[in-house]
Amino acid sequence: MSVVAAAGPAEAAVSGGEYVALGDSFAAGVGAYPYLAESGDCKQSTSSYPRTWARNHPAFTLKDMTCSGATIEDVRSSQLGALSTATALVTITVGGNDAGFTQTATTCLTGTDDECAEAAFGSAWSGRLVVPSHLEELYGEVRDRAPNARVVVLGYPRLIDEGTGSCGAITPGATKREWLNIAADQTVEGITSAAAKAGVVFVDVRDGFTEHQACSAVPWINGVDLGHYSEIFHPNYTGHGVYTYLLTVYAQG
Repeated sequence: MSVVAAAGPAEAAVSGGEYVALGDSFAAGVGAYPYLAESGDCKQSTSSYPRTWARNHPAFTLKDMTCSGATIEDVRSSQLGALSTATALVTITVGGNDAGFTQTATTCLTGTDDECAEAAFGSAWSGRLVVPSHLEELYGEVRDRAPNARVVVLGYPRLIDEGTGSCGAITPGATKREWLNIAADQTVEGITSAAAKAGVVFVDVRDGFTEHQACSAVPWINGVDLGHYSEIFHPNYTGHGVYTYLLTVYAQG
């Protein structure tokens, strides 16, 4: 498991206080429906890693700012306002939407191998070379607004098993699966780089999902259910539990 440790006050162990959760659908708990009615289109689940972790650590008080579809700019404009000098812990998962991974997944499910490769290459390029500088700035803003907090960035898994198992309504072939994982890997490498430069903790979740990606024999990531389109290639209940476990390991130092 890859972890990039923070330097300075943000690395200090924390035992309780205000916990602010930031990020996109992977942080909100999309894939583990039903969602909280009051969260609306943000689709926050009670099984998300922030909410599950907070239930298990009652010394912390959660402010859940996560929202499905959130980009880096969305976090900056709509979520950072929850941070303050009183914040003891911050978690963040964001960057996948900025790399265009949703569009890439759609193309790979509905288009040709060549169309998938082109989309995934663009996503990988953006995730590795464009998104990191914006993430580094965001992480810096988080530390400025919450100078006393431990900041933990959780990444994304490889989403799809490279075997031949069924994915549900649509089952991509080997070429498409390979390209989807290349795009995911490059986005994670970009996040790793940004976290290291910003001096925040990064948790690489990919090993936690080994042999349990979508389309595997025992998937911890949802496959292709056209009745639950927004949940495709998002962690299921068990997958969000993996995130919770990893946060438990690294949240408090």
